[in-house]
Amino acid sequence: MQWKIHGERPVYENHWVNLWVTDIETPDGNRFDHHVVRLRNLAVAAVVNERHEVLMMWRHRFITDTWAWELPMGLVENDETPAEAAAREVLEETGWRPGPVKPLIYAEPANGITDSQHHLFRADGATYEGPPTEKNESDRIEWIPLADIRTMIDRREIVSSGSLVGLLYILMDEAIRCPEAGSARPGS
Repeated sequence: MQWKIHGERPVYENHWVNLWVTDIETPDGNRFDHHVVRLRNLAVAAVVNERHEVLMMWRHRFITDTWAWELPMGLVENDETPAEAAAREVLEETGWRPGPVKPLIYAEPANGITDSQHHLFRADGATYEGPPTEKNESDRIEWIPLADIRTMIDRREIVSSGSLVGLLYILMDEAIRCPEAGSARPGS
């Protein structure tokens, strides 16, 4: 069931997004051009403190014209690892220096159309260094109780896939570590 690639060519390229056309053949013998969006890798950081709160940013996304809470995240630069990018983004976007970042989960959010890779990390604890250096990232920066995350997701206050994947994984870890904490569900 593997699709064959007979060739590909760029249609549009820049620093942020690249559009390619790939000449593919499906297992049943059909051959056609398929568009592929090539994106740089993304690093996301879930910083959790000793009070079981996660560091989040309230921000507006102009493309969808929506406001929502997000984890700090950004593109991985050519000269850094995804872990370095995650730590850098936390500091730049929030003013908090995260504790050591550890791999949390890897995701490919839409691998039928894009090669985008999301590298998600967890840091336990952070030290406040000062105001964020990235002035255009968010309206508010807050420590949100993990106990509130599920309800916020249900209310569509958290919609970014990078944030959702990381937060759901953290909630799953917390439920495994403390099963009694996971038994209280909204509305029960």
